[in-house]
Amino acid sequence: MDTIRDLTKAEEEIMQILWDIEQGVVWDVIERLPEPKPAYNTVSTFIRILEQKGFIDHRALSGKTYEYFPLISREDYRAYEANKLVNNYFDGSLKELVSFFVQDKNLSMRDADEIIKMLQNAQ
Repeated sequence: MDTIRDLTKAEEEIMQILWDIEQGVVWDVIERLPEPKPAYNTVSTFIRILEQKGFIDHRALSGKTYEYFPLISREDYRAYEANKLVNNYFDGSLKELVSFFVQDKNLSMRDADEIIKMLQNAQ
């Protein structure tokens, strides 16, 4: 996961769509974006940036039409973001993260038990 880079909010929004649809052309992405819809050129630019960052690739369909698809899975990016969160805000400690949710976010005992079981099963 060393090759994964941070995404801007707009880039992540486009990636969420591509993860959901698995492959598509620019218009497929625009169709799923909320109103007001951005211009075609705007979305196309973000898609090219995502391609440069190594998140997606494309294949030619016909003429100048390209179909885009993710190279990095949603799960890999989720793991990258979760590790970044733990390392940057909880000193690398999952215990501190869980403690935060227990104390500050009113995590239920049931949810805490489930987290503990998941952590035990992961060992």
